[in-house]
Amino acid sequence: MRYISTRGGVSPVSFSEAVMMGLATDGGLLIPESIPKLSEAELQAWSRLDFPALAVEVMSLFTGGDIGRKDLQTLVRRSYQGFTHPEVTPVILAGRVPILELFHGPTAAFKDVALQFLGNLFELLLERQGGQLNILGATSGDTGSAAIAGVRGKDRINIFILHPYQRISPIQERQMTTVLDANVHNIAIRGSFDDGQRIVKALFNDLDFKRQYRLGAINSINWARILAQAVYYFYAWGRISGGDPGRPLSFSVPTGNFGDIFAGYLARRMGLPVERLILATNRNDILSRFMATGVYRAGEVYPTLSPSMDIQIASNFERYLYYLMDEEAASVRLLMTEMGQRGELRVDGERLARVQEIFSALAVSDAETIEQIGATYAASGYILDPHTAVGVRAGAGKEDVVCLATAHPAKFGEAVRQAIGREPPVPQVLQGLLDKATRYAILAAETEAVRAFMLDVFAHTLH
Repeated sequence: MRYISTRGGVSPVSFSEAVMMGLATDGGLLIPESIPKLSEAELQAWSRLDFPALAVEVMSLFTGGDIGRKDLQTLVRRSYQGFTHPEVTPVILAGRVPILELFHGPTAAFKDVALQFLGNLFELLLERQGGQLNILGATSGDTGSAAIAGVRGKDRINIFILHPYQRISPIQERQMTTVLDANVHNIAIRGSFDDGQRIVKALFNDLDFKRQYRLGAINSINWARILAQAVYYFYAWGRISGGDPGRPLSFSVPTGNFGDIFAGYLARRMGLPVERLILATNRNDILSRFMATGVYRAGEVYPTLSPSMDIQIASNFERYLYYLMDEEAASVRLLMTEMGQRGELRVDGERLARVQEIFSALAVSDAETIEQIGATYAASGYILDPHTAVGVRAGAGKEDVVCLATAHPAKFGEAVRQAIGREPPVPQVLQGLLDKATRYAILAAETEAVRAFMLDVFAHTLH
C-alpha cells in the first residue's frame, strides 16, 4: 500500500513515510493509492471480533507491510488497554437510540481512539529510524488533550499544541495545560481554531523549516488518524447488524473538521453497508451549506455550546473532494486554489447530486442542543454532551441511525446543567483538573509568533 497526495505533487510513499510526513509536501493530504474492497464473508467474520482484533484487521490492509502483524497487535493492545470500558467503543441504547460511545479513553473524547494509537506508532517508528519528532497541531478542544496524552513523556518527541484562548471549555483547557511534562508545550492563541489551523499549515508548508525540525502532524490531516477512526464504524455495524450484509445502517456524526465523518466514508468505500452519513454541525455550518448548495464558503467562526465544532475550514474536506472529483488531482488543485483566492469553491449540479446520495446534513442551534439534552435525559435518563446532542438531533426521526457520542458530558458541565438542572457525574480522569497547576504561553494568532516560540524551545532542547 502506497500513499499519494490529493494534489498530485508527491511521489508515492510508504505508510510509515505518510505517517511521519503528516501534511503532504505539496500542501495536499495523503491518501492510499487504492482502497481495499471487502467481501461479504470478510464483513461477517469481522463482525464477530472484539475491538482490538478488529483494529488489527482494518489497519493491516493499509500498513503495506511496514508494520508486521505482531508489532501491529502490540501497538493496538498498548493503545487500548487503558480504556475504561472493556469494549473500548461500546454501543448502548438511550431509549431507542443507539449511541456509539467513543469517550472511554484517557481524555474522555473520541480523539483518544486514534491518538493513543498514533502516539505509540510514532514511538515505534522513531525507535526504528532514530532522530527527533516535533509534533505541531491545533485543537478546537479535544484533539490537543488526546494528542498530549498520547505522547507525554515519550523519548524523542516534543509536542506543540495551539488552542484558541478562552474559546474552549475550562475542562478542555485544563486537560492540556495541567500536563507539565518537559516535552509538552501549550500555546493559547488570541484567535479562533481556524487561525491555529492556518498557522500550522503555514509552518508545514515551509518545507525547509519542516525538514530541519522534523515536524509531525497529529491533527486529522495525518492518515493514521482517519484509519484508526474507521475501525469503530465496522465495530458498531457488527454489534447492531449481527454481521448481516443486508442490514445497512446510517451514522449521525457531529463534525467540524470532517475527519470523523470521512472515516465513515472510508468504511463505506471499503464495503461497509452504510446507507447514509448524517453530517451534524452547529451554527458554524459551512459543511451543511455545502451539502445543500454545492458551495463551500468560509464565514465567521461563532462560539457555541459545542466548541469542538466551532470551525469553518474543515481540513479533511479536501480528501472527500478528491473522490468527488473522480480522483483527479488537477481538479482538486484548481478547487483549492479557488478557495485560497476567493474564499469559496463550488461543484456542479451533477456532483452535488452525488454528494446528496450519501450525505444528509443539519445545522443545530444552541437552543436546540439544550432542548435535545433535556429531551433525551427525560426520556431515557441518558446524559448527552452538547456535541453528541447535535448528532442525536440531526439523526432524529430516521431509521437505523447510530449516533456517535464524541465526548463525555462532564467536559461540558455548564451546558448540561442548563439542560437538565444539574451537572453530570465526573469520571475519574477529569476529577481535580481545575485545582491543578498549569503552564502555557499566550501568543498572537500569527505564524511568526509561533515559529519564534518553537525556535526558543529548540534552542534549549535540541542538541
